[in-house]
Amino acid sequence: MQNRYSFRRTMRILAVVAGFALAAGAVAGSAAATKDARHATPRDGSVKPTIVLVHGAWANTASWAGVIGRLQHDGYTVVAPPNPLRSLRFDTAYITDFLKTIPGPVVLVGHSYGGMVISDAATRSPNVRALVYVDAFVPKKGESALGLDSIKPGSALGAGNVFNAVPFPGAAPGDAELYVKPKVFIHAFANGLPATEGAVLAATQEPAVASALTAPSTSPAWSRLPSWYVLGTIDRAIPPAIQLFMARRAHARITRVDAGHLSMVSHPGVVTRVILEAAGAVSN
Repeated sequence: MQNRYSFRRTMRILAVVAGFALAAGAVAGSAAATKDARHATPRDGSVKPTIVLVHGAWANTASWAGVIGRLQHDGYTVVAPPNPLRSLRFDTAYITDFLKTIPGPVVLVGHSYGGMVISDAATRSPNVRALVYVDAFVPKKGESALGLDSIKPGSALGAGNVFNAVPFPGAAPGDAELYVKPKVFIHAFANGLPATEGAVLAATQEPAVASALTAPSTSPAWSRLPSWYVLGTIDRAIPPAIQLFMARRAHARITRVDAGHLSMVSHPGVVTRVILEAAGAVSN
């Protein structure tokens, strides 16, 4: 029993450290973006955009590790700032301010609830040239994450006894941080991954404040920006039918992948190829 506890504790620490490392890398990458830009200029004179990756609820920056390595190998500057998951307004403002520190064009990528954030942040960020959604929400004005997740049946989030609600300082009455119960996480979020890996991801999930998931989008930018969409065909958190509806409504270029909700973890190569397609289309 002691050995099992030590193993799980070690894995949790490693995962958290990885998340902090990626977050630190995001800040460092932003500060070095001007310097890196000259190395990201192909011989034909076009400028490679910076790739900004925004994780969703119950994930963290470490979720992008496999994608980051591949993009960096192809010569792209990549940053993965932590999504605060405090409120849609705050999270959007945070990412908007972060984007202001990046010179040159940006391809903005969002996973899950991160799609809500990038949709609104891009409206306030003129350097964003394209949006990439990965198993993500693509809202119209006035729509919320949980509202979209209920327009068609099949989401595990709509079932009872899904979350552990945890109070936090300064919370409005009735609000709380939501953690997905470990068994639900493995079944609905990490399906398609080994159970041991799913258990580690469940243990290191970043909670979302409940009110963030019900907050309406204000002014999504996908109506004026080219969009790409990675659709997980066995996703149990945002059912494929809902993803397809949103992607088609946004006129996004759709790539289907046999993956659950964490396709950037289970299929980083596919996600990377879609991001590269978007980056190539907007390079100038």
